[in-house]
Amino acid sequence: MKTARADIAPVVRPSLPNTGLGQGWESAVLFGLTALLLGFGLANLYSASAFLAQRQALPDHFYVTRQAVGGAVGLVGLALAARIPYTFWRTLAWPLMVGVWGALVLVVLPWTTGIAPEINGARRWLTLGITVQPSEFAKLAILVWTAHLAVKKRNQFDSLSRGLLPFFVIWAILLVPVLLQPDLSTAFIIGLLGLLVLFTAGARLAHFLFMGLLLLPVAWAQLSRGFRMERLRSFGDMEATALGAGYQVKQSLIALGSGGVTGVGFGEGRQKFGFLPEPHNDFIFSMIGEEWGFMGVAALTGLYLALVVVGFRIARRAPDLFGQLLAMGITSFIALHVVLHMAVGLGVIPTTGLPLPLVSYGRSNLLVTLVCVGILISIARGDPRARREGAPRRAEVSRV
Repeated sequence: MKTARADIAPVVRPSLPNTGLGQGWESAVLFGLTALLLGFGLANLYSASAFLAQRQALPDHFYVTRQAVGGAVGLVGLALAARIPYTFWRTLAWPLMVGVWGALVLVVLPWTTGIAPEINGARRWLTLGITVQPSEFAKLAILVWTAHLAVKKRNQFDSLSRGLLPFFVIWAILLVPVLLQPDLSTAFIIGLLGLLVLFTAGARLAHFLFMGLLLLPVAWAQLSRGFRMERLRSFGDMEATALGAGYQVKQSLIALGSGGVTGVGFGEGRQKFGFLPEPHNDFIFSMIGEEWGFMGVAALTGLYLALVVVGFRIARRAPDLFGQLLAMGITSFIALHVVLHMAVGLGVIPTTGLPLPLVSYGRSNLLVTLVCVGILISIARGDPRARREGAPRRAEVSRV
């Protein structure tokens, strides 16, 4: 017996509705993950910082309130960045680099201590009514500028002098004031982000190795200075330096070990009561491990992993080369901070001062991270002008 065509249900491909963030699901998922991490971060920041604030004769909500204000400003920045076509950032590449460089120089000038005071042996912040850390904005500047110039020079990467060398010169000009603060870990992250963007664009690995060999003496000169060498030695023999340079990492491991599988309970951690330095910032991962245990750490890692996967998917599907390079760089920026922060807490690498994105206290990093998420959403939405202006198709990108 024949079945009438009308009796057969039409095949309809399931799809998510337009969320207002752009076509497809990537933008909505990216924003949802960001909101979850931000909310989780504020809750844990209060737990980690309340005792510290009281010890400084401040209200217990002091740090979390300041972070919440920074988050609100950052969400406005995210919304604006999501609405602005991402190709607009190409016009800001040079102005952003010059502006950030000027702020970095202002931080380290001898006669600017009134607005750039020394805190914990370093000058990293500008106080102009509000306190900002210019080196955090340098991370965004290096991504935008490197992606922009890599598009222009993509056919010159076979030549070291015309391809890779100009990037190294400009990066060096930007990184010198960061090293003078001193802030080696941030300088390392900024340089690594630039390298990742260039490698994705098709720069030759042999050129990277050659330039790396030339810079080895500079790297050794930086690592062998004072407290940095002490940290390297403590990393090699933590027990012998448990009361000195290795104290932070030892207390971090105690916090993580105390958490067990399910944690001691939210707000019940002990290490934040003066045992673990910077529990709200450099070692907030350890506090989360103590209070939430392995299950909480696994859930947090899963959220970050999902965010990174979505970010790389957006990079892969970007309409043009600039969008791909920028999305890849932004996603790497978040991933590197997560991996290095957690690695420090676990004692896998020497101690650095890198924040955990969207969770650690630090309004400059929070603002930059949220703006970067907005740019990713903009890339996911796409920009029709990217095709009309003759930009290379995403198939031309060699390593994404």
